[in-house]
Amino acid sequence: MRRFLRPGHDPVRERLKRDLFQFNKTVEHGFPHQPSALGYSPFLRLMAIGTRSGAIKLYGAPGVEFMGLHEENNTVMQIHFIPDQCQLVTLLDDNSLHLWSLKQHSGASELQEEHRFTLKGPPGSPPSATQITAVLPHSSREVLYLGTESGNIFVAELPSFQVLEDRTITSEAVLQWVPEDYCNRRSCELEALREHPKAPDQILIGYSRGLIVLWDLQNNKATHHFLGSQQLENLYWQRDGSKFISCHYDGSYTQWPVSSDNRQPEPLENLVPYGPFPCKAISKIYWQTTKNGLPYIIFQGGMPRASYGDRHSISVVHGSQQTAFDFTSRVIDFFIIFSSEPTAEFDDPSAMVVLAEEELVVIDLKTAGWPAVHPPYLASLHCSAITCSHHVSNIPLKLWERIISAGSKQNIHYSNMPWPIDGGTNIAPDPPQRDLLLTGHEDGTVRFWDASGVCLHLLYKLSTVRVFLTDADPNDNMNTLGEDEWPPLRKVGTFDPYSDDPRLGIQKIFLCKYSGYLAVAGTAGQVLVMELNDEDAEHVVDHAEADLLQDQEGYRWKGHEKLKTRDGPVRFEAGFQPFVLVQCQPPAVVTSLALHSEWKLVAFGTSHGFGLFDHQQKRLVFVKCTLHPSDQLALEGPLSRVKSLKKSLRQSFRRIRRSRVSSRKRRGVSGNASEVQEANAKFDQDALQEMELAPVQRKIEARSAEDSFTGFVRTLYFADTFLRDTSRHCPSLWAGTNGGTVYAFCLRVPPAERRMDEPVRAEQAKEIQLMHRAPVVGILVLDGRSTPLPEPLEVAHDLSKSPDMQGSHQLLVVSEEQFKVFTLPKVSSKLKLKLTALEGCRVRKVTVANFGSCKTDDYSENDLAVLTNLGDVQIISLPFLKLQIRYPCIRKEDVSGIASCVFTKYGQGFYLISPSEFERFSLSTKWLVEPRCIVDVPEVTSNNHVHKKSGMENAARKSRSSGDYGEDERKSGRLMEHALLNDEKVLKEIQSTLEGGR
Repeated sequence: MRRFLRPGHDPVRERLKRDLFQFNKTVEHGFPHQPSALGYSPFLRLMAIGTRSGAIKLYGAPGVEFMGLHEENNTVMQIHFIPDQCQLVTLLDDNSLHLWSLKQHSGASELQEEHRFTLKGPPGSPPSATQITAVLPHSSREVLYLGTESGNIFVAELPSFQVLEDRTITSEAVLQWVPEDYCNRRSCELEALREHPKAPDQILIGYSRGLIVLWDLQNNKATHHFLGSQQLENLYWQRDGSKFISCHYDGSYTQWPVSSDNRQPEPLENLVPYGPFPCKAISKIYWQTTKNGLPYIIFQGGMPRASYGDRHSISVVHGSQQTAFDFTSRVIDFFIIFSSEPTAEFDDPSAMVVLAEEELVVIDLKTAGWPAVHPPYLASLHCSAITCSHHVSNIPLKLWERIISAGSKQNIHYSNMPWPIDGGTNIAPDPPQRDLLLTGHEDGTVRFWDASGVCLHLLYKLSTVRVFLTDADPNDNMNTLGEDEWPPLRKVGTFDPYSDDPRLGIQKIFLCKYSGYLAVAGTAGQVLVMELNDEDAEHVVDHAEADLLQDQEGYRWKGHEKLKTRDGPVRFEAGFQPFVLVQCQPPAVVTSLALHSEWKLVAFGTSHGFGLFDHQQKRLVFVKCTLHPSDQLALEGPLSRVKSLKKSLRQSFRRIRRSRVSSRKRRGVSGNASEVQEANAKFDQDALQEMELAPVQRKIEARSAEDSFTGFVRTLYFADTFLRDTSRHCPSLWAGTNGGTVYAFCLRVPPAERRMDEPVRAEQAKEIQLMHRAPVVGILVLDGRSTPLPEPLEVAHDLSKSPDMQGSHQLLVVSEEQFKVFTLPKVSSKLKLKLTALEGCRVRKVTVANFGSCKTDDYSENDLAVLTNLGDVQIISLPFLKLQIRYPCIRKEDVSGIASCVFTKYGQGFYLISPSEFERFSLSTKWLVEPRCIVDVPEVTSNNHVHKKSGMENAARKSRSSGDYGEDERKSGRLMEHALLNDEKVLKEIQSTLEGGR
């Protein structure tokens, strides 16, 4: 009965668990999924991106990140920063406005939603009467001007969003100042609102049918009207306010003068840049002045409709220089970074920031040739679809520097300009160690990301394409242009979702951080072993074939062919260079990979079996076929789209028939039927009583050996342990399959002095068949101290204790349904945890993680971090397999997110929340990487509004000297005083009181 008693509550262990484990989702790495809006504050030097799911993300200097989420989850249509404030306004597609503020809390800034508001019209009015199309935050910071489809302009007070009805500018009032014949034939949908750069009491109003009006806010009248003949798209003021530019649907732009003596000026210039043929609309334009007199004219669109209608372009014209930047995905919006000092005479643009649908591109406008700037964040992770991930913690400094050096040679075509969006201050502590996240991609590349801190930064890109013969020439340059080519297109951006050959896709990655060896395996059974070289090199890649079906007859591979390799020497860039290729036959997807750099061995597995290769002698050691006679599906391959529906139906009917036959046999047992029934009833009753004592368990149907893909190799593991007897330990290779089988091979690795003379030998020592036949997802050997064996070369580098070879070793086998500990070398069952029976979930990912205490540096422990098919993360103790804690992490419906999850060695994890974004989470109290930053409000030095700091400084000094108020009360007092000093009504009342007193 003792085994049915539940363990008591241990307060010491519960307290220790609180010091060790804590779940936090910390930061999102990568590029926002489905971006829909862009905003920029020259005052704060912060950029904001809104998405279709209602998220809003702010970015400044590297490490400065903020995120907010609208409750409505509607698409963010527009983002506008309030001038000279830590505030911004968002417009959603449900016509609601939201005010966000950056506020300081606990020493760091946070993004908080302050107010929300929906513009409502009079009863019975159509939706177009209040459908907002243009938003203008006025430089007074007191009001928003809201242009609508009906042509009316509403004025909303900040921060309350109260509509000031007496200041509404109706379309009827505007049209009174326009010639009557023009009004009658034009609709009045409002397209753009722009404030005069030198006169804040004047705004430029642009209507969709081409009418533009300069409106005097003080006198409620139009001072000028400009009659355009084409549909209006956008407006832009020149810096001195003497002229403005309008851009139009027909691909033209027009320059208009603003003079005091002419109320209806004629255009100075009307130009179709890519005419005379019909062109696409120019949706946005900038006219930037420079010291040398030649302006920068930057506009989106305008390309010839027939030949280039599918291009996503932004053109930059500066004197005789003209380039049409051709982006790889649709342009959402863009802005120019230029001199925002009010006293500056010229714009002098420095950079162009473009938000495309799949990436962010920044162009350096100061450097000749206008090169791109390498972004420190917002990386386009999905420039080619991610197919696998691999995390390596605590990279040695020497390897780190060599990888960075190799990456810097690839980035020579990028600009050296410092990152221009540099607002805010990163106050997070420096990362305690150097971490790498490696992502494999569909196009055969592996990207190395700096995952140490908040910014996921690309260090180096490795391509495996050069080893193989493909349709595309790797030396092709898509950016080459002829001298006379028109329009002058130039491809920019890295997003390229199309793969030359799907067989190139990377499926498994294994990096040894101590030796610099890297193993990469792909979709067509290719396994490449590489080493790091600091210089470019040209050499022959050795080939070897591993026939995993050599002892089998009657099998025919129906999938794709293997990749053809290049003959002769191949030239490789500095970085990781392949020196040997192992080709599996049949060329099925490589499903598991392990590398032991000390023994110079690499193991690989597919759906047909596994093999071991000696990459020092470049010799195949052995192969083992794991195919079951019923594994016909394993021979079709992932790229074969024909799934045998007839076969699966036939198997289902056979199962039903077998169950009926077996039930008839049971009913036909000889003897007295009533006695059999009584015996069965008594047996059922006894079983029921016994079940009531045991914990609730779900009935798990045993898997048949005839189920497809039983030979699929799920995991490979090297260990130096006791496999034959307790007196001698030896190198070994362990393999686990989809059918619940574990194979163990004894390896004889010659000593270093005879390593090249004698071959590595292997002999099968064990074969374990799990009774429940669940797929084996993890294998681990624990030493005499019940500690996981160290990584290869970890002890040699004095980074780990030598394993205990005196006590008995234990084998932990993790299947999808349970954890089971065996003694070694006898392989007798010692302990197990039935996860599926008790919890109703299946293991999808498992790894050993080290958890340190947040209270003391002297204590840490190794536990299992487990992800289930329900999206839960569980921590299970070693070696006693006790469930410590469970956290909901990923939605169970998010199958791709669960499949993409990768754990780190120190209790963190990454998983894809979209094709372009990793969510980072932490299970540890000690290892936490999250943004912590502050945005200080710069002093405003504009001519119109000067913030005097003396009053606030005096108030702050008094509050500090009194010491009676808390920190929050002091902050609220400063905010209230700041608001009062900027409230015009209060200032007028104070002035009248003072005058009355005199």
